[in-house]
This record gives sequence, structure tokens and C-alpha cells, in this order.
Amino acid sequence: MGLSRRGFIMGIGSAVLAVNPVRRILADVINPQILVIGHIRYGMVHDETRCIGCRACILACHKVNQVPAEVTRLDILDNGTYRELNKTSRQFVRKSCQHCDNPPCVAVCPTGASYKDAQTGIVDVHHDRCVGCRYCIAACPYHVRYIHPQTKTAEKCNFCRDTNLAQGKPPACVAICPMKALTFGNLDDPDSDIAKLIASRTVYRNKPYLGTAPKLYHMAGKFGEIRG
Repeated sequence: MGLSRRGFIMGIGSAVLAVNPVRRILADVINPQILVIGHIRYGMVHDETRCIGCRACILACHKVNQVPAEVTRLDILDNGTYRELNKTSRQFVRKSCQHCDNPPCVAVCPTGASYKDAQTGIVDVHHDRCVGCRYCIAACPYHVRYIHPQTKTAEKCNFCRDTNLAQGKPPACVAICPMKALTFGNLDDPDSDIAKLIASRTVYRNKPYLGTAPKLYHMAGKFGEIRG
């Protein structure tokens, strides 16, 4: 009986995982060096002091990128209710691909489907190469990947690289945000809005101790950093 390419890859992958648990693989592939690619490294800042949790960004993302209703490329997490004097306040944080400079999802991919675009630094997926083995999902410490229900390949936020960005527009989430809580641009251009914002304000990143060098930054709300 013949063995399909998908079956072969997944069979080999199962053997590898049996020897090296996911945690060990993740620890082995992370390189703390930050790579500068072609002087363009797209990144994003989420301002938690502005975000009101309206989820317009999620709806825009689904529409522009034709994301099925049962999955999502990004989420806005509610960090709970805080009492402040005689009123209550809430704080929200964005959860999506971090577009790491040192992405473990790329390192563990057995087919080269997960990759970092050399022109933009955006982490993306070659869907024609993906066999749905889920290695990238297991390796991602931010839990932001999923299997597309129709294509059965790995999927995630790619900053609208093949939709809005390809048309010279900002990502859908950035364009739609009514509170202007998202700033997008080239981290390596000191004159860009995002570079100036990061240089002038206090920002934080999620799990920087892993050495992944995430390019999604957060400006903490009044209740402090939200760690995921």
C-alpha cells in the first residue's frame, strides 16, 4: 500500500516527537539573536490605555481575510474588572501572532511551510507546503496558531500581508480601530510612527525571556502589564 507525502511527514514527525518532547524542541530551536532583515521589520503596538474591547478589529480581520467564523487570527482578551474609586474599569489585551524575530514555529516546521518573509520580517505560512502536522502549533509559546477548517493547513495573523498590505493599506485591524489603539509600521525606520512611539513610551512584550524577540508590543493600561 502506498504512503502519501502527508502520511510520510506525519509518521516521521511522530517519531521525532516521541524522542524529543515539545518543550525540549522549543528550548533547542530558540536563538536569542535578533535578526535585521532588509532594514524592514514590521511590528505592531497595542495601546491598552485606548482599547475599549469593542472587537471591531476581529470583525474587520474576518471580513478582509475571509476567516471562517469558527476560528480567529486575533483575539481581544478581557483582563477583568477593576474598581477605581466609585466606578469600575476594564482592561483589554491583544492576542495574535507576535511575528517573532526568532520564531520557533519556523524552526520546527518539517516542510518549510512556516517561514519568515525576507522582505518584511512577517512570519507566514506556505499553504501549498503545509501538511497539517501541527508542529508549529505545539511550538508556539503564544498559542496563536490554528488549523484552517477548510484547507486543513496552519493559519494565523500575517498582518494582512496578502490582502490590505499588498494593496498599500494598513492591516484591517489597524484601519478599523475607532480608538486608534493600534500602531503598525517598520521598526527599523527611526522616523516611523511605531519606532517613535516605542522610543518615547514605556512598552512591554509577552514572554521576552524565551528569546523569541516578539514584534508585538503593548502599552500597559493603568492596571499594569497583562501577562499571558
